[in-house]
Amino acid sequence: MAKTKATFSCTACGNVTTKWSGRCEACGEWNSISEDSGISAGPAGKSLGDARGRAVALSDLSTEETPPPRTHSGMDELDRVLGGGLVPASAILVGGDPGIGKSTLLLQAAARFAGAGLKTVYISGEEASAQVRMRAQRLGLTQAEVRLGAETNLRDILTTLDQERPQLAIIDSIQTMWADNVGSAPGSVSQVRAAAHELTSFAKRKGMSVILVGHVTKDGQIAGPRVVEHMVDTVLYFEGERGHQFRILRAVKNRFGPADEIGVFEMTGSGLQEVLNPSALFLSERGTPAPGSVVFSGIEGTRPVLVEMQALVAPTPHAQARRSVVGWDGSRLAMILAVLEARCGIPFAGLDVYLNVAGGMKVSEPAADLAVAAALLSAREDAALPPETVVFGEISLSGALRPVGQSENRLKEAAKLGFTSAIVPEGGKMSGNGGLSLNRMADLTAFVGETFGAG
Repeated sequence: MAKTKATFSCTACGNVTTKWSGRCEACGEWNSISEDSGISAGPAGKSLGDARGRAVALSDLSTEETPPPRTHSGMDELDRVLGGGLVPASAILVGGDPGIGKSTLLLQAAARFAGAGLKTVYISGEEASAQVRMRAQRLGLTQAEVRLGAETNLRDILTTLDQERPQLAIIDSIQTMWADNVGSAPGSVSQVRAAAHELTSFAKRKGMSVILVGHVTKDGQIAGPRVVEHMVDTVLYFEGERGHQFRILRAVKNRFGPADEIGVFEMTGSGLQEVLNPSALFLSERGTPAPGSVVFSGIEGTRPVLVEMQALVAPTPHAQARRSVVGWDGSRLAMILAVLEARCGIPFAGLDVYLNVAGGMKVSEPAADLAVAAALLSAREDAALPPETVVFGEISLSGALRPVGQSENRLKEAAKLGFTSAIVPEGGKMSGNGGLSLNRMADLTAFVGETFGAG
């Protein structure tokens, strides 16, 4: 029998090669290539053997059976991101930067789900049981009915789960798990893929929900092979800036609810606290409106969120002007600067441009184009917009303003927080104005001329 040729994988991006090298050709990471052993291969020659599986009977889907009810944790922000609660026999992957609060969030969630009647097991592969108990004591969860374990051997974990038969298992983290039938080090691509596959399959067979914690790379992506994200039902990212107390739980994939839904938490000395009105929180430190400050009414999943877009334009002492962006797409900023110069005749050459989304929020929708353009012009002309005005709209390369979706929800959220006027694109379906006076603009030139008296 011909010997199977070994393959090698990058632990940072999952790229597969036929030979080892010191640097990954796909992502450029050094010392990240490891041998990719098959699941049935191992140092002791272990294999799956000749055992055969049993036949599975197929039946028609019945419309009479109602789907199993979701379990609500009592944490409204977490239930919102999950799509309305925890679905039985679901697999959830949670990723985030080190120290952002993943273990704190999941320990609090485990206590809440246990209080809701679910038999819950929390297994830590990174900390000893005493360390987890110390965290629980700090969070005031010492009386929670949560079974605790500290183990990294996947076979022992599956055996324990088979005996305990919990309804929810939390694995912290998937990178520390190792399967003894895979001949590679813990954290390698082979081990992460095998552990995720075994835990997900076990959860589906036994009707148990499982939450896996995943490490992230320096680019913010969950470490390990990309196939892990395809195995699970829901992928959540726990985001936040270390300088801010706000934490955002974002769903990037959800088979049981809307993607791009967010839940907002505040990190306190006693753990994570829910933020039921994120817009008020993000605007709480706004203070007196200044040039370069514009309030944008955005949509995150199904929730309207108001955030402050801050811009600073200053003469540059260098030959090459600087463009710095925090919380938004840098290439989108370059496009808006080009449109302002080409269509409106407003140059930014020789000027440093800084753009920031206040509160550590990250905005990705194109509806923020007009708010960014307004912030840039306000900073350049040193003229503040009226403090009770919100702005949203998409800018095309021709300089036209395009309407965006869910305009009514954006306006209602702004009216709820005391805003009285809005600058919006002309056209589009808008059944109501939410009680605000609307200033409709056809293109960017008209906006510049009416708002700043130039263009």
